[in-house]
Amino acid sequence: MTPATAAPMRTRTGAIPTQTAEPSIEVIARLAPRYAEILTPEAVTFLTELHQRFAARRHDRLADRMRRRFEIGNGHDPRFRDDTAHIREDAGWRVAGAGPGLEDRRVEITGPTDPKMTINALNSGARVWLADQEDATSPTWRNVIEGQLSLRDAIRGELSFTSPASETAPGKTYAVTAERTPTIVMRPRGWHLTEAHLQFTDRAGRTMAASGSLVDFGLYFFHNAGQLIQDGRGPYFYLAKLESSEEAKLWDDVFTFSERYIGIPHGTIRATALIETLPAAFEMEEILFELRDHCAGLNAGRWDYIFSIIKNYRGRGARFVLPDRSEVTMTVPFMRAYTELLVKTCHKRGAFAIGGMSAFIPNRRDPEVTRQAFEKVAADKKREAGDGFDGTWVAHPDLIPTAMAEFDAVLGDRPNQIDRQRDDVRVTASDLLDVHIGRPVTAAGVHANVSVAVRYVEAWLRGLGAVAIDNLMEDAATAEISRSQVWQWIHQDHSTAEGRPITREYIEECIAEVLSEVDRRAGDRYEDAAEIFREVALGQDFPAFLTLPAYTKFLVDTD
Repeated sequence: MTPATAAPMRTRTGAIPTQTAEPSIEVIARLAPRYAEILTPEAVTFLTELHQRFAARRHDRLADRMRRRFEIGNGHDPRFRDDTAHIREDAGWRVAGAGPGLEDRRVEITGPTDPKMTINALNSGARVWLADQEDATSPTWRNVIEGQLSLRDAIRGELSFTSPASETAPGKTYAVTAERTPTIVMRPRGWHLTEAHLQFTDRAGRTMAASGSLVDFGLYFFHNAGQLIQDGRGPYFYLAKLESSEEAKLWDDVFTFSERYIGIPHGTIRATALIETLPAAFEMEEILFELRDHCAGLNAGRWDYIFSIIKNYRGRGARFVLPDRSEVTMTVPFMRAYTELLVKTCHKRGAFAIGGMSAFIPNRRDPEVTRQAFEKVAADKKREAGDGFDGTWVAHPDLIPTAMAEFDAVLGDRPNQIDRQRDDVRVTASDLLDVHIGRPVTAAGVHANVSVAVRYVEAWLRGLGAVAIDNLMEDAATAEISRSQVWQWIHQDHSTAEGRPITREYIEECIAEVLSEVDRRAGDRYEDAAEIFREVALGQDFPAFLTLPAYTKFLVDTD
């Protein structure tokens, strides 16, 4: 056992504290109009129960993550686990599969849960809407609670929205008009994130920030599960940032307890787990197994997966340095291996395999940009459908017909292609770690990373989680790639193709260029964004997620 793993374990094995308090959750933020409809006494009691039962296990799983990153950073590559080989070798088990309304998932639209985006998603014509409280949402207190209000109203057919009027135009009214709306699959925040506006006090009297995962899941489930079931669908979730089957087991236990708490049948909840971290790629079958009573499938979360590769191998030498972000495509060896294995694993166990999101988006003011976006998205979705995926993601309603056409061409009238077993796929551990691409880092690539990260973080600090930048849809995952590549290039003494060493001084020049290029307005957050970028990309230490220091410094408002 390494010293880094021993310390957390010592803190957990001390004397058992005596009971000094009743478990409770306290709201320590402002309550705007209608917030009380979400933070009802009954809902807060449910959140308290979730935290009392599962908060300690959450901390244990986060300690496991730290240990695993330490081991990989010190030369111990991930591998398929020996202790779970019996799960992979047992051909007899299957997952629960699709719940009502999830039988056909050929195109899913993703996006945040503010009222306007909620209405646009429900009118989009997609089969599924990923209602995202995670990477596409900046977790301001307002976004967290008002996102829950949007979902509550939408599920009951009560949602409408009128945009504020300007000096040149009246407000625009938005309403749900589609005869058939997408099935909602809600994505709560990952296990690593907290909700600092809610404080949990345990039986020992210890007070801590609530879990963002349990808050997002708990409020949505408590208020909406019954209505969703009554409407012929159900409480469905995407599970973000999983790194192990033990983390999946924790979610499964949360689901089982929650179903029992409100009195619905076991297995009513359905979850789709995102495989978007390197450790999880080595435990796909185990994750399905632990979630099997509640599992609908897996998703190939491509952008966070690339970030995870960089994060875990950032200090392992030049051979693990990736080139410009634009060169890390879905056809490079390690990405092909990962997605092929995902499809094979899912179909072996009766689970849906859902493809990832291409970042290209149309620009209605630029026909050439739009043409290229349609062309690139069509090629991406054609590859996914041909590989055996049962559905895919898009980030813009205009891309739905393009993606739908590619999956229609393969699926026809079938709702999925789970019967395609992909016995031809053979993926080894070395295949998953084959990150050699053979392309350089360019000066343009360095500048693009700094520009994207600073501009995205600036928008995130203003409450925007999904942002169109240079005709690409950026979210927290793509910003993470941008800043982590910069950190790695600096620490691996890398140089650009043009011959310039990538140093902190060079990146400071890029930051200054970006700040001179953007449109500055009163009240913008560019100086704060640059501060965060320096901390997470230029510091000696590497924060596991850029959103952690950014949230603590700038988004927590408990006055």
